Amino acid sequence: MATVTAEIIAIGDELLYGQIMDTNSHWISQELDAIGVRVVRKTTVGDNRNDILAAFEAASQRAHLILITGGLGPTQDDLTKPLLAEYFGCEIVEVPEAVAAVSQYFTRRGREMTPLNILQGHLPSCCTYVPNEVGTAPGMWFEQKGCYWMSMPGVPHEMKKLIKDFVLPKLSTVFELPVIYHKLIKTVGIGESLLADLIKDWENALPSHIRLAYLPSLGHVKLRLTAFGENKAHLRQEVEQQIQAVLPSISSYIYGYNEDTLEAVVGKLLKQVGQTVAVAESCSGGFISHTLTTVPGSSAYFKGAVVPYQNEGKKSILGVSPETLQQHGAVSEQTVREMASGVRTLFGAHFGLASSGIAGPDGGTPEKPVGTVWIACAGEGFVETKMLQLTQDRMINIQLTGVAVMNLLRICISKSRQ
Repeated sequence: MATVTAEIIAIGDELLYGQIMDTNSHWISQELDAIGVRVVRKTTVGDNRNDILAAFEAASQRAHLILITGGLGPTQDDLTKPLLAEYFGCEIVEVPEAVAAVSQYFTRRGREMTPLNILQGHLPSCCTYVPNEVGTAPGMWFEQKGCYWMSMPGVPHEMKKLIKDFVLPKLSTVFELPVIYHKLIKTVGIGESLLADLIKDWENALPSHIRLAYLPSLGHVKLRLTAFGENKAHLRQEVEQQIQAVLPSISSYIYGYNEDTLEAVVGKLLKQVGQTVAVAESCSGGFISHTLTTVPGSSAYFKGAVVPYQNEGKKSILGVSPETLQQHGAVSEQTVREMASGVRTLFGAHFGLASSGIAGPDGGTPEKPVGTVWIACAGEGFVETKMLQLTQDRMINIQLTGVAVMNLLRICISKSRQ
């Protein structure tokens, strides 16, 4: 079975200027990967005639499928539609069905349609009109020059609906796609290199039709197993067998699979044991509390939080001893131990979490450089602590601290159940 290749072309000066982030190409790549279509190039091009035409020609030389986003608005700087007509050598004509759809869109919303809006129902005569049910710019499907092309609006929710409702079903009719099965193993608390060393023998023994990819992100490493074959149920069974084989090596680092998030897994664990948590955060400034409460139903286990950013708050709210702060400083194991115990008592929670550190970019010393962070988790009869040595970047340090604290809580919950 031949590999089906794709190129994504994102059009718009705003993408090149950095005014808008191109999340569309990332999302499209994931959707194509899931059905076995290999993206070979992502191209971003500004609102320039020659550059856009050159991108079209280059893409046609290396991909079977070309997906285009952006440049379909009603104003003069939106060049995608006229340039597609020019590239394929056809004229733009009125498509009554498309004009009617645009008119209905405005009528349903009680808005007046302008002559410019009507022009959105005028399309290249060589394309197949694809209705856009959530916007005014139609999709356009072309089968030209040995490739399949789809042009879509750059508005993410409009593009996603066109991909799901039209493009993905269409691809199954024009290409012979492989049967493919993905599963993500999500790990935390271990770096990519160490993880790779732990599982190298298992990885080397994987059958040729099952591939492993390492996907690191802030504080996490995802292992993606991808199996290719002819029967999805059989592939799923094979992948599960491989996961069972690697579990003894890395089970303590695994917190979930596929769509699981660390905060949701921690919340589920707390619900299972009927326990609660409270948070005292200094350097993380409320980020941990925010992360915990992004999970629906978190009120069942999240008791509350304080952000004692200055030492006075640590003393007056949490009961951290002045002697501790004087002798060891705010960024110390002793201080976070007292913060975690103090917030646990303050809210009457089963677990108390604490963070204190130097997020940066200022405030570091030779003894405690920027990126030095202490975290703690207090429970019944114990306090677990850990020192982190992070980066020079403030926001990265805050996020890494949040991941580390959440993982420390996960470990402490698991220990309390043993």
